[in-house]
Amino acid sequence: MSRLSTRFAKLKAENRAALVTFVTSSDPDLETSQAILNGLPAAGADVIELGMPFTDPMADGPAIQAAALRALHAGGCMARTLDQVRAFRKIDNETPIVLMGYYNPVYAWGPEAFCAEAAAAGVDGLIIVDLPPEEVDELNIPARANGIDFIFLTTPTTDEARLPVVLEKASGFVYYVSITGVTGTASASRDAIDGAVRRLRRFTDLPVAVGFGIKDIQSAAEVAQLADAAVVGSAIVSRLAAGLDANGKAKPGLAAEVLEFVKELAQGVRSARG
Repeated sequence: MSRLSTRFAKLKAENRAALVTFVTSSDPDLETSQAILNGLPAAGADVIELGMPFTDPMADGPAIQAAALRALHAGGCMARTLDQVRAFRKIDNETPIVLMGYYNPVYAWGPEAFCAEAAAAGVDGLIIVDLPPEEVDELNIPARANGIDFIFLTTPTTDEARLPVVLEKASGFVYYVSITGVTGTASASRDAIDGAVRRLRRFTDLPVAVGFGIKDIQSAAEVAQLADAAVVGSAIVSRLAAGLDANGKAKPGLAAEVLEFVKELAQGVRSARG
């Protein structure tokens, strides 16, 4: 079993949802980024999404766009992202790590070479925002051959005719984008999320994770009552950004502050089902 399937099976047996946390590799600098990454499991993260810095993150809102730019200015790149995963695996061989981002840097590396290198580093899954199901085989095939799950996004506009196409090659879990728009800009209602999760479960047995718009302990708990995982990204990245000085450098204690916020989110998720 993969780390993702093992983790979700464990949480199902415990009758609780997962907290999935997103941070961008090398944001705001390599040292701070690694400290946050290494501390996420102890803070309560069940699955970690690690953003691959990219110049044109078209699906992301202002907070994550700014994080990508900070990371790039700090020297962030694909090689450094994999180095961070390797460093994390020296202290944690159980928590799943999913790389999230855009296809251009992966394509430039070469899909087969990238997947082999990512698997060797300890990557468990990929979310490639701008790669549609019709064009996914050139990455999905080498990913699956290297034991890496390929996670697809579904949205409120993914109708029932489209869902089987999107989910046919999905593995790991299904990521439901709960709003139409970019990250960090709005939140969906409880009823809308409940209906969407129920609809997805008619089409797949994979765990359903809900993201976009989860900003605090209350919204994380609400999603955790309905879905298999609550994904928090922009709120964590915004907390990080608030701890930077006027020059964009990390203030003392920034990593600890971010991890304390993650602990709060984890409390909400873990208490959601009583």
